[in-house]
Amino acid sequence: MDEALLRSLTPGVLGILVRRGADFAAAEDAVQDALLEAVRVWPSGQPRDPKGWLVTVAWRRFLDAARSDTARRRREDLADEEPEPGPVSGTDDTLWLYFLCAHPSLTPSSAVALTLRAVGGLSTRQIARAYLVPEATMAQRISRAKRTVGGARFEKPGDVGTVLRVLYLVFNEGYSGDVDLAAEAIRLTRQLGAAVDHPEVAGLLALMLLHHARRPARTAPDGSLVPLAEQDRGRWDTGAIAEGVAILQAALARDRLGEFQAQAAVAALHADAPTAQETDWVQIVEWYDELARLTDSPVVRLNRAVAVGEADGPRAGLAALAAVDPGLPRRTAAEAYLRERDGDPRTAARLYAEAAREASSLAERDHLTRQAARLNTRPGA
Repeated sequence: MDEALLRSLTPGVLGILVRRGADFAAAEDAVQDALLEAVRVWPSGQPRDPKGWLVTVAWRRFLDAARSDTARRRREDLADEEPEPGPVSGTDDTLWLYFLCAHPSLTPSSAVALTLRAVGGLSTRQIARAYLVPEATMAQRISRAKRTVGGARFEKPGDVGTVLRVLYLVFNEGYSGDVDLAAEAIRLTRQLGAAVDHPEVAGLLALMLLHHARRPARTAPDGSLVPLAEQDRGRWDTGAIAEGVAILQAALARDRLGEFQAQAAVAALHADAPTAQETDWVQIVEWYDELARLTDSPVVRLNRAVAVGEADGPRAGLAALAAVDPGLPRRTAAEAYLRERDGDPRTAARLYAEAAREASSLAERDHLTRQAARLNTRPGA
């Protein structure tokens, strides 16, 4: 069973059903039923035209559901007869679906959550982690979004800003290694950049390329995380870095600064440093000041505190960290790092162990556990 193939075909099949007149929520249910049927049937023989097979089965499931619901009997008029199996258009509907999920009737946060679940293929747990909310809360949010767009007309797509936020979250999940979607997010952002003239699209593409360039060096052969300061910069993709920097410079020259451009500027300063010790932390703090002005994000304030600790010393970083919500994910790990740099290994070890218990991934937990063990085994610990 080729799960990657099923994942890649899902947006196109969903798009075809919506174009034929199915409302989004019912179309998604039908496609999920078709995927389950594929998992059951395909191991004994995959069809010659997998996409056409999925479209046919999903459309049958949609019509069956429509006919069984008298309140939706009007949908039976959408087709006089069931479409025959056969080749279907190879058009990529994925980006179009991203815009449909960014429907004006939804709040931006609900639109992002719905798109990540329905089109991006992320689990509710992964989306909840990205939003820093409980899984049950996110499940309710997605259910409400489905109900909202269930009977909506898709004549007016959502805005670019919402689509950009979705693409960034999809990229982050792929970049973390939980779901390999990073390259797909880059591909769709390139498509979006070719279709619309928007400096933040360029900012996001630059940010993705600069982060993706470091991916080969982010993990050791045993799968453990390698912190940025310890990465082998010779393994970074210099071509992707050069492209990302060029795209960023062109976007900044338009003097329409946005959060993705500012984040890309931080990533470019890291990429430009020959060694971790030569990183221009003063400029990075300045860019985080711009980001804080643009977004007022608690994550930005957390990252800024760490940057201040590098630029002005750990005491200054700890002072900046004091203003960050203690419950914010990764705050404990940041404090552990700054405490260690400030010469307090005992407190740092305790905080690393606490941060490990809060970690959202196995690789992160193992890294933080090793940091705590390293300090606990020091002479005099």
